Amino acid sequence: MMSCCSEHHEEHRVGGKRFTCPMHPEVRSDTPGRCPKCGMDLVKEESEGEGEEELKKPHDHEHHDHAAHDHHAMMSGPGAARDFLRRFAIVTVLLIPLLATSEPALRLLRIPDFSFRASLQFGIATAIFLFALVFFEHAKHEIKARKIGMMTLVSVAVGAGYLFSAASNFFPALKAEFYLEISTLIWVLLFGHYLEARSSAAAGDALQEVAKLLPKEAHLLTDKGTKDVELAMLKENDTVLVKPGEKVPADGKIIKGQANFNEAHLSGESKPVEKKADDRVVAGAICLDGSVEVKLERVGENSTIGQIQKLIAKAQQTKPSAQRLADRISGILTLAALAVAAATVLVWSLVMGQSLVFAVTLAITVLVIACPHALGLAIPTVSTIATQLAVKNGVFLKDLAKLEVVKDIDYVVFDKTGTLTEGKFGVTEIVVLGEKETQNGALTKKQKDLLTVAASLEAHSTHVIGLSILSFAKQQNRTPKAVEKFKNLAGKGIEGRVDRKTFAVGNRLLMEERGALTKEARVIYDKLSQEGKTVVFLSEGKTVSGLIALSDRIKPESQTAVEALHRIGVKVAMLTGDSQEVAKDIAGQLSIDTYFAQVLPDKKYEHIKTLQDRGNKVMMVGDGVNDAPALKQADVGVAIGAGTDVAVEAGDIVLTRNNPQDILSIIVLSRKVFRKMVENLVWALGYNVFAIPAAAGLFIPLGFRLNPKIGAIAMSLSSVIVVANAMTLRKAKLQA
Repeated sequence: MMSCCSEHHEEHRVGGKRFTCPMHPEVRSDTPGRCPKCGMDLVKEESEGEGEEELKKPHDHEHHDHAAHDHHAMMSGPGAARDFLRRFAIVTVLLIPLLATSEPALRLLRIPDFSFRASLQFGIATAIFLFALVFFEHAKHEIKARKIGMMTLVSVAVGAGYLFSAASNFFPALKAEFYLEISTLIWVLLFGHYLEARSSAAAGDALQEVAKLLPKEAHLLTDKGTKDVELAMLKENDTVLVKPGEKVPADGKIIKGQANFNEAHLSGESKPVEKKADDRVVAGAICLDGSVEVKLERVGENSTIGQIQKLIAKAQQTKPSAQRLADRISGILTLAALAVAAATVLVWSLVMGQSLVFAVTLAITVLVIACPHALGLAIPTVSTIATQLAVKNGVFLKDLAKLEVVKDIDYVVFDKTGTLTEGKFGVTEIVVLGEKETQNGALTKKQKDLLTVAASLEAHSTHVIGLSILSFAKQQNRTPKAVEKFKNLAGKGIEGRVDRKTFAVGNRLLMEERGALTKEARVIYDKLSQEGKTVVFLSEGKTVSGLIALSDRIKPESQTAVEALHRIGVKVAMLTGDSQEVAKDIAGQLSIDTYFAQVLPDKKYEHIKTLQDRGNKVMMVGDGVNDAPALKQADVGVAIGAGTDVAVEAGDIVLTRNNPQDILSIIVLSRKVFRKMVENLVWALGYNVFAIPAAAGLFIPLGFRLNPKIGAIAMSLSSVIVVANAMTLRKAKLQA
């Protein structure tokens, strides 16, 4: 008959539930528990099927609340860091009387020994030992997983030292008192694991964030009128009404009305897109200035957002996890220490003819001195300081394991819109025909006059281009003038009288119809258009007097960031949903090594993978939901903090200041941090190369014996050295 435990185990397997450590993804279990490596709570893995169901029912509040509660409980509830800190604090208090009643303390203070001292120390040490049982629990997980590591060695050392000391309480002839050494070992290791747990951050759930891009309800059109329904009730061929300021609930085709749509969160294109009857719109697009009726073609997981969600899930499954160097070393050290301890007992008792007490004392010394005090602190201490240093420089590290990967990055791939550029559609150039001066810094008088006239006309328009021109005029402190006989020329532009003169602002079609285009105007228009800019003309009477170009503007910091990355030997690529002309122009201005234009969301993911297949380690930097699959696929995903929630959740690292120059800080920091980690690990390992043979009695024939007390001092000194070395990282400058 299957046991209760087996039934529970089978239930999890049948349900498709598996649990993993958010810090060590290679640790997996069929049942909930804690990670044997770091002590963090294991969390449920979400299957692709669950992700699809989540998208189908984005407003199942009960489901959302439950998932959010699990995540919140893991991160801010009673977790590993809080548990280790509580244990550490109690053990710190208990260590004081234990130290005060130890033999060295009594000798130093010239206090005579007293009869119940051994029993008192036994009681205090037992209380401290109980707080170390967490190590035994983790050791059990290591043994079950067949991955013997640090916790196994710690448990053997602590257990052997405590039991042997306790035995001497009942058999005084043993004369083996390791209470202080073992308790100190427990104290230092608890603090080390607290630092490790505190400095680690679990990855968020990008799949849930995708669903938030959709509206809560849709206006379903029926024979009886409009009915507000939940998205889960929508089907293909349904017709919905989308009002100004609302999001499109699913992919479909406009059958009535026209409006401008913001699709930047999907296409990466910052310029609003005008849509009319028979044009297609995608789920999540925002209707800016009109009402449209949309016939749905793809809903739920079949929509654009659904496809993005599948890509994120796929990237999460295929993305390789970084293995910590410390884990590999501690595994080797554990096996070596256990082997040496066993050999010490056999050799000294059977071969050398010494007493069993003598042999066991040496073996315990081996285990105590080999316990990875320094190794346990080497990584988390550096990581904690690195996290603090990163925050001061506008960088939030969600996955500290990625620091090892960042140092070897070959390519930094930037999303253009909102990352290298401001992500805002605005005026970038004003050209006055016949004027030799060009826009360079402050506007000329003629440019200001042209802008004032254009803004005066556009003040009566609700078109996106008009609003952008009006906004720029306000930035330049230009006040619109009164307009008479204003006319809206549908699909072409606007017209009116300003200062008793007739002006028109419009597109090329309007100017051609009026015969207002000159050769000079055509040449300038073609040049600006080839750069991917939207160009409007301003004419006075029947003659074009100037042109206004609009596009997404490059951030001032982008040029500096690209140059700095080149200086440290890192190549730069750019992904964008914009046209070839726009991409080429931006890449040329910034000296970018390579660029990919007109890239749809799935293509961004593929371009990252293509670069990886060529042997490159790739860092992806983006700020929109269309970047999320690429952020997950990249070796390191960096999300701009000012971007969408889904990009922030998908990234391993978040830039809190929306500054591409902080990418340099990340790479420089990773290289400095890795150097400190290696230095600490080399010391921790090098110390054991000498200490373990000495503890095993190898140098006794030469007159040198390392007893447990000296071993504990050496062990503590090793920890102090790695912490002090890590502290020097605080003064590091994160510049090339």
